[in-house]
Amino acid sequence: MLVSNILVRFLLGILVTLWLILFPVQSVLAANLDSYVVRYLQVKEPIDLQLNEQGETRKFSVEDLSAGKRLFEDSCLNCHVGGSTIPNPIVSLSLKDLEGATPPRDNVNALVAFLREPMTYDGTEESYWCRQVPESWMSQKEIENLAAFVLRAAQKAPGWGVDTFEN
Repeated sequence: MLVSNILVRFLLGILVTLWLILFPVQSVLAANLDSYVVRYLQVKEPIDLQLNEQGETRKFSVEDLSAGKRLFEDSCLNCHVGGSTIPNPIVSLSLKDLEGATPPRDNVNALVAFLREPMTYDGTEESYWCRQVPESWMSQKEIENLAAFVLRAAQKAPGWGVDTFEN
């Protein structure tokens, strides 16, 4: 009986120790997932987003889009609240406006190219409204995650880049 008590306590100790070790790891992993991305962009598993104008796609995970959202909040939100464009309200980050740009900015590579060297909506001259994002500021992976977030928000987020809000 004494041996079984010791064995039970030993096993219970191991289980508690494992739980304490694993629980913080799960919390850290969950902290990297943005609830907006999961709920409104409807991303729970990796999704395919258009990479280029040839129609090639690439998978972006919930973590990628969550990282892109954080970059958007840190670097773009002042001018692009809810996908609008405060300096130029006629052109938003809606999918329709991204598709209508010259060249179109409706894929990851096109958005990255725009962010690296911003041009006006008609593509005729440099844009001074949007900050240029050199690789010294954001790595290629970071800027692709940012572009992926903007594209997915344009595809799925309710109210993203709309002109008016209807009841």
